[in-house]
Parts: sequence; structure tokens; C-alpha cells
Amino acid sequence: MANEHIEAAEKKMQQAIENLERNLGQIRAGRANASLLDRVMVEYYGVQTPLKQLASITIPEARVLKITPFDKKALKDIETGINVADIGITPANDGETIRLAIPMLTEERRKELVKEMGKYVEEAKVAVRNARRDALDVAKKEQKAGEMTEDDLKDFEKDAQKATDDAVKRIEGVASDKEKELTTV
Repeated sequence: MANEHIEAAEKKMQQAIENLERNLGQIRAGRANASLLDRVMVEYYGVQTPLKQLASITIPEARVLKITPFDKKALKDIETGINVADIGITPANDGETIRLAIPMLTEERRKELVKEMGKYVEEAKVAVRNARRDALDVAKKEQKAGEMTEDDLKDFEKDAQKATDDAVKRIEGVASDKEKELTTV
């Protein structure tokens, strides 16, 4: 029973890490990354459609994203969708493709991005600690109900703390990688 609670907590912790990776992937770090366009929705024949379903996205140069629509008629709609998503980059439409030139980061902008990144990291850590707390609450209720001994509860607490420490270490690794990406551009 205790292992099930640990596994459920670890699953929630993994979801927090994946969410962090998704959020950090959308931070523009001065080099082209297709995940910048993940939140871009395009109105295509009256339906909001993710950009990735309407076009291929390539990176021909380190700081350029090239968007080639499958349907050339959607070019204007894609351009509008990018502008509406407010990713901070103006699209250049050449009639066949759309190019997004990623500008170099200023020192001030890097500091802002590191600060923004810190918020996402802290949210992930809070989610991990909440998963641990929820698992411990369930275990304590089971112990009070006589379904778990006090020794089992102590072992459970150690296992939950180890899972939490591992998740926090992975979060810090993800954050460190992104911070290096921001500072080495």
C-alpha cells in the first residue's frame, strides 16, 4: 500500500518536472528553438489549430526559425496567429514561408529571463513538496486507522523524502541547463 502512495507521489513529481521543462522551453534564449511556437494557435477554416499541425518548422540557422505551411493559403493565418501569440518576434513573410529571426539577448533581458525562470523552478519545487505532503497525509491517516505501523510510517517518510530530494535535484539540473543556455548565447 505504501509503495502505491510513493509511486503516485513520484508520478505527480514527474509531471511537475515535465511542466517545468515545457515552461522553460518557451523562454526565448537567443537561439532558435521550435518549442517557442508551442503555444501558437492559428485560426484555420474557423477552428483554432496548433501551428505544428499546419506547418513544418525548421531551424536553417542558429537564430532563425523557418515555418513552411502545408497549405500555402494558410500563410496569412499563420502570420496572424504568431502575432496574436505575442512571442515577441515579428514574422517575415516571403510568400512561401515565414521566417522568425531570434534577436540577440541583452544583459538586462537575460537577467529578466533568469528571474522568470526562477519563478517556474520555484513552482515546480512547490508542486513536488505538495505531492510529498499529500502522500504523507494519506500515510498518516492509514497509520491512525491501524493499517500501517509506526515503523512503516517512518520508512514511508524516508522514502517520500528521498523521492522529493531526487525530484528537486532533477529540477535544479533542468534549471541549470537552461541558465547555461541563457548565459552562453
